[in-house]
Formats: sequence, C-alpha cells, structure tokens
Amino acid sequence: MTEITREQAWDLLTQYNKEAFHLKHAQTVEGVMRWFAQELGYGDEVDFWGIVGLLHDLDFEQFSERHCIKSQEIMREAGLSERLIHATASHGYALTVDIKPEHEMEKILYAVDELTGLIGAVAIMRPSKSVQDLELKSVKKKYKDRRFAAGCSREVIERGAQMLGYELDKLITQTILALRSFEVRSFQEPA
Repeated sequence: MTEITREQAWDLLTQYNKEAFHLKHAQTVEGVMRWFAQELGYGDEVDFWGIVGLLHDLDFEQFSERHCIKSQEIMREAGLSERLIHATASHGYALTVDIKPEHEMEKILYAVDELTGLIGAVAIMRPSKSVQDLELKSVKKKYKDRRFAAGCSREVIERGAQMLGYELDKLITQTILALRSFEVRSFQEPA
C-alpha cells in the first residue's frame, strides 16, 4: 500500500532534478530498496520502499546545502505523509538532520545510498561495465582505497551496516545482488 503512485513520485522528482546522474541514482536506489523489501519479507510494501528510494534525494540537485531539510518542505507542500517524509529524510541522519533511521527500511536506505554509488563506480571500471559479473572482492579492494569514489562515505556505509546488524561483507554482497536484479541502464522513466 502506498499513498503516491510511482508516476506521481517520478513527476515530483523530475520537477526538482534534471541531471541524468541524479535521475539514474534515484532509479538505482529505488530498485535496490524494492529488492530488499522483497528479500526481507515486506512484499506488501515493495512499492512504498521503492518510492522512498526514488524520492530520497528529491532536494539534492537544487538545494544540496539544505539536503533532507528542503525535501521535507517540498513533500509536505505536496501533501505526502509524515511516514514517507521521515523515511526519506532519515538517510541524512547525523549529516544534515537529527532524524534517526528507525524502521528496517530506513536503515537499509541509510546503508545503501552511498554504497550503490561506490559499487556503481567499481562496476563501470570493469570491461563489462556491469554488476552482473562483479564480485565482493573487487568491491572490497576499491573500498579500502579512500581516494576511489571519495564522495561515497565509508563511515555512513559502515554506520548503516551496524544499524542493521550486518557485517560489511553481507551488506555489500546483498547490494550487489539487488543491483544485478535490475541494473539501471536508462535515465528515462520506464514506459
């Protein structure tokens, strides 16, 4: 059950985001969140988890200095629920907001947001440019190099894994599997 359709969420997202990179990231996190919802037994909430992933960086492109703050205002003006607002804003915990991830879904978002960027950066360096043949050891090798994908906070990824009670290897492996399940290639809304 969800309060906003995927089409409505996409329309809202594209009002505030135009760059292909940001749209692809939103779709990537959406897909990962949907995969985790299914895997963790929240099948009836797959659409909601996906929309949380799609809208999590709603304000980042235009309001990066107020990230996870401005998005709350935008979503309230759009009449979206406090549940959705809390879920999306919680990924900025200890960075820009004091909204702690509470639900398992919020902890997943917190953990995978940065990690999807790092895994994506590793994947595009491979001859296949794909996660389909990407293994844990390749990600871990690049993960250790703090200069590689330096914008992807290892501290946030590790804090997210701890919130979930996951070993880092488990979080990385599951996120790779999630990415393999859909692998975003298009920057456009699916037909």
